[in-house]
Amino acid sequence: MATIHKLHPDNPQPRAIAQIVSALRDGAVMLYPTDTVYAIGCDLMSKSAVQRVRQLKQMSNDKPLTFLCSSLSNIAEYADVTNVNYRLMKSLVPGPFTFILPATKLVPKLVLNPKRKTTGIRVPNHGVSQTIIEALGNPIISTSANLVEDDINEDDFNYHSQNGKQRNVSESSKMELFDYFYKLVDLIIDDDSDYTYEVSTILDLTDDLHPQILRQGLGKVELL
Repeated sequence: MATIHKLHPDNPQPRAIAQIVSALRDGAVMLYPTDTVYAIGCDLMSKSAVQRVRQLKQMSNDKPLTFLCSSLSNIAEYADVTNVNYRLMKSLVPGPFTFILPATKLVPKLVLNPKRKTTGIRVPNHGVSQTIIEALGNPIISTSANLVEDDINEDDFNYHSQNGKQRNVSESSKMELFDYFYKLVDLIIDDDSDYTYEVSTILDLTDDLHPQILRQGLGKVELL
């Protein structure tokens, strides 16, 4: 059963953060808020925890997983960022944008799309998740816990979804979400943030001369 941590949204309690980080380093899986939807996450470098996240989401190993970094410079450790992409991303982070980029060797294979060798990375504009990432010292996996997809699907690579519609299977309250995951995850993080179904905007930057909006979500951007 999960340990529930109630955190201040702007100044998370250091003792609670230390407990969360210690659990993540030991392979814990958590339910936590971001600047878009609630997410299931773990330490990017914990193979066993990443595999548990895949099992919870019923995702096969060939489906890529998004992860959160603390900053643009942190992204550059895990993805190849050209000067052109750097300038674009600098104007968008932190915020509700997922960037598809060529991965570096630091990204575990279990997270990658095996065919494309790309990864999806975000820098959240969210105090609690940022504090956890910085204290952990590693990125954290971020896959939607809602019944709304905030993940990178194969469909996102096959067509451009510009309508911004959420793919709800059923709407539920935050407490219902907590109840559902209480026996499935190790940690539940609650910062009293509003429950949202708004997903991130996905930008494919693998060709820096021809960036593409794969999905229009909460983040607004125009690419010329």
